[in-house]
Amino acid sequence: MDVGEEFGPWLARQLKRADMNQAVLAQRIGLTRAAVSAWITGRATPREETIKKIAEALGTDLGTIHTRTVDTLAGPPVTWCHRPGHADGGRDFGNAAAFAFEADVEVLAREATQNSLDERLPGTRPVRVRYTLHELTGEALVRFREAIHWDELLPHYQAAAAHDQKVGRVIAAGLRDMYERDRLVLLRVDDYNASGLTGDDYETGRFAAVVRRQLDSHKSGKGAGGSYGLGKATLWATSRLGLVLMNSTLSEPHEGRTERRLIGRLDLPWREVDGEPWAGPAWFGRPDSGSGNVDVARSWWADEEIVERLHLTRESAEPGTSFLIVGAHDVASLADAVPTVEGDGSEDDESVYYMHKRLVQALGRNFWAAMTTGGDRQPLLEASVRTLRNGVEIIEEERVDPYATQPSRTRALQAFLDGTTVERLAGPGEVAMATVTLDVPGTGGRSGGEHRAVVLVTEAEDADGKPNTLVKMRGNRMTVKIGGVPNLSLGTNPFQAVLLAGHAAGDDAPFADEAEAFLRTAEPPEHNKWGQTEELRMTYSPSAYRRIAALTRDTNKAVRGLVSVPRKPRDGTDRLRERLAVGAKKGARRKGTAGLPTLDDLDARIGDDGAWCVTAEVKVPAGGDSWRPAPVAKLDVRSGPRPVLAWSELVAVHNCEFVDGVLHFTPGARNAIFRGVTDVSTHPVRTTLTGLVVELRTGKGDKA
Repeated sequence: MDVGEEFGPWLARQLKRADMNQAVLAQRIGLTRAAVSAWITGRATPREETIKKIAEALGTDLGTIHTRTVDTLAGPPVTWCHRPGHADGGRDFGNAAAFAFEADVEVLAREATQNSLDERLPGTRPVRVRYTLHELTGEALVRFREAIHWDELLPHYQAAAAHDQKVGRVIAAGLRDMYERDRLVLLRVDDYNASGLTGDDYETGRFAAVVRRQLDSHKSGKGAGGSYGLGKATLWATSRLGLVLMNSTLSEPHEGRTERRLIGRLDLPWREVDGEPWAGPAWFGRPDSGSGNVDVARSWWADEEIVERLHLTRESAEPGTSFLIVGAHDVASLADAVPTVEGDGSEDDESVYYMHKRLVQALGRNFWAAMTTGGDRQPLLEASVRTLRNGVEIIEEERVDPYATQPSRTRALQAFLDGTTVERLAGPGEVAMATVTLDVPGTGGRSGGEHRAVVLVTEAEDADGKPNTLVKMRGNRMTVKIGGVPNLSLGTNPFQAVLLAGHAAGDDAPFADEAEAFLRTAEPPEHNKWGQTEELRMTYSPSAYRRIAALTRDTNKAVRGLVSVPRKPRDGTDRLRERLAVGAKKGARRKGTAGLPTLDDLDARIGDDGAWCVTAEVKVPAGGDSWRPAPVAKLDVRSGPRPVLAWSELVAVHNCEFVDGVLHFTPGARNAIFRGVTDVSTHPVRTTLTGLVVELRTGKGDKA
């Protein structure tokens, strides 16, 4: 037989679980307390006939003692232990940390996957994250409720749901969904090749940080995403019932064991049940008599049958943790989903089909870079989503492919990892690279330094989403911010840009550690931007955020330099530009007046609906900013008057604004840019059959 834990520590834990001391065991087996002490400290081992007596005293069999891979059944059974009401009468009507995030599966995917990335084991192998949606109905739901001791929980849920507070209303909705629709949605997040919930039940460690504490991040690795200890709250926020069960396989043994460490945590508001006040949280585990408080539950080492009944079976013994969110829901789906047609398998407002799709999209949008490989590097992350109903797969496992979700950006990052970037874009599929400086300030008596962040640019593809955007990230390669690049030149071809800072720019990048720490303190709890934060102010200085503003300015400048094109249009746009015309000669002016603003350049495309989408640059001479011209669009015809088209949209882009369709220039401006979209309903012929003329009219028949 395989031998598990050392005999001494195993026996000590069994005595503790059975609430039995060494003297009592010695008396029951007819030996001295000194003999028992010698076994526990490892100075001696019992003989076979003594082991039989120990088995009888503990109420177990010989096989359990010989293998020592599971605990005996001695001691109190697994149950729910609720935190008693505060002695001072204080009442908490919810976990404040959970209110930092929306109950949104996209937010959950972002926060939970980031946590898994941060716990990736050292080495080159990726952490593997799997999301499993599992809808339970009928008998499957009944069996699961029995496994989680639902009858013990129901009075607490009923009391909590009676509160006219946000958390109470959410719980009430969760109970209605389960009882009226006979359904319960479980959402399980499994990670593999991760640390697992290591450490003591109560002392500082990963287990206590997740299960016992709030605002304890317990992260110190290079490039770690989390820093506030708030991300784990999204697990409970996504549960309408405030209930999360956990099964962890540890990377470091605890109590001599690594597999099937189980615990459950329930977050409810203050409530009163049968006249007894309860503070809020509760834990599902073995009552810990050693703590001196029977209302405290600790984790336990479960057998495979219990794990299966709780829907927490892991696919391998690889380290990591499975989080089971009970009663999962998605706030965003209530507004975004389309009505279902009965029997067609499409999405209703809380459908697992819709949640599956949103999870895939969120993982692709936020972690495409972590899933990208290149050179001799494996990806940092592999992610997938699958959906079950009563144990039967209804949507097969879908692995998130960064090359499908973000093709242009993934191509850019791969080129950087492969070392195949170029200095300037010259052909399709190329990736241009530049570097920008982040001046990292010093802290704690140490000097800072100049970190060289990497800027990548490549042509855009439709699947990436909105073109001409810049994605920023650091060490763990999670998308921090997506934003547009301002002040682009007319005629710029659509592109996607990426900024790699900290360790994302390469472990050998100068001052990567310092840049990583600096940017980490510049992120809010949502980790969705870099800017002024209280931690940044306290750790560095009140003006430290200006270093980030400078990085943003220099990055945008570098992008504009990489995507700039000669004034002469590229061959691919010649045919379309031949159909564009400026409606008057440049420089036309009246005697005795300041020079008129003139259209200096036009760029246009034909939209999906057939509208002309025009970007125009206006040259404003000295003193010409007082003119108030109105842009006019006309169809270019061979003879006769040109038909005037109405604008469906006019947008001021740079150095101007529109007031009732008339341009007002910024005082002192020498150029301005605006965009316009024609109203297709005013087109007398199809756009593809004619050209376009744009004029600037100043009022009394004048044209600029």
